[in-house]
Amino acid sequence: ADAGSDAYDRDFALSLLSQEQDALYEIDQALKRIELGTYGICEMSGKQIPRARLEAIPFARFTVECQSQLEKQNKASRVRQSVTSLFGLTEEEEAPETEEEQPAPAAEKE
Repeated sequence: ADAGSDAYDRDFALSLLSQEQDALYEIDQALKRIELGTYGICEMSGKQIPRARLEAIPFARFTVECQSQLEKQNKASRVRQSVTSLFGLTEEEEAPETEEEQPAPAAEKE
């Protein structure tokens, strides 16, 4: 086998190990939520996570809506980081955020 193939095999094995470690961590956290009585409650919205979602992903921490919102935020953050590093800017040198990028203020409860 050549060096490229060996490197690919090693990277693939490390990726699988990392995914397994992530899954074990999420399962451990789900068990802790069961002990605390917070299992099945979205960590972002406080709403009940639907049973079908928990059956599909027993360690789910968020409702589908909140998970989608988090993924969009993470994607935007990664794009911003890529652009920043591409142009060699530090965080202090970045342009200030526009109003569209800032999270909307939470509605006040009556």
